Amino acid sequence: MKQTEQDEIIRVADAMADAARKAILPYFRQAGLSAENKLIDGFDPVTIADRAAEQAMRAILAERRPQDGIFGEEFGRKEGTSGLTWVLDPIDGTRGFISGTPTWGVLIALSDRTGPIFGIVDQPYMNERFFGGFGRADMSGPLGTRALAVRSTMDLRDAILFTTFPEVGTPEERSAFEAVACDVRLTRYGMDCYAYVLLAAGQVDLVIEAGLNAYDIQAPIAVIQAAGGVVTDWQGGPAHEGGRVLAAATPELHAEALAVLSQA
Repeated sequence: MKQTEQDEIIRVADAMADAARKAILPYFRQAGLSAENKLIDGFDPVTIADRAAEQAMRAILAERRPQDGIFGEEFGRKEGTSGLTWVLDPIDGTRGFISGTPTWGVLIALSDRTGPIFGIVDQPYMNERFFGGFGRADMSGPLGTRALAVRSTMDLRDAILFTTFPEVGTPEERSAFEAVACDVRLTRYGMDCYAYVLLAAGQVDLVIEAGLNAYDIQAPIAVIQAAGGVVTDWQGGPAHEGGRVLAAATPELHAEALAVLSQA
């Protein structure tokens, strides 16, 4: 891909993130915001903000990148002709969004047939935006712009581990997660996509999750890999289709956590 097209893709992704912010922020921490449940058994909320943000991003793509495909959480797939697909989660962490916590984010990834090649994770309320791909690994926020780089932790005993839900996934998946959690220095919960950008920013060392969709993980993969980290499934294979995900700061730490997950 030529540099000129990469630059245009970054500009389009930036514009999409800006449009999503504008659509979402009027609803955050507002009294009376309602959420529909997309599940019969369980709770998977969606709000007017989720749908408005995805519609705003799709409108930009229709104008500026009509040749590309789209796969979004709220409005499904649109086929393209370029071989590139935008993978969108307008609000990753809607449970957190409706609870007023600032750990949700807008996920924007551009993928080819091999997986994500560029991604943005945007946290509108904290004015933070994380970029990964095309030679970029950086973030902007209230403290300015700085490079992203993972930590150098190699030993589970020194690691900080995140996951979103204490129950993780199935009972078997939870048992495997807990086997890793028993070996690390600190385990924290409930961060949604923000855990992944904390890993890319060098604040934590591991994120382990299960039951993800492609739109939950493709943008975080792009950002973490650009920052020097490793993201696979629990067998060490590609994770961009979702499912079970292991993200680690270093190959050594990844290998150690993977061995524990496999044994469990």
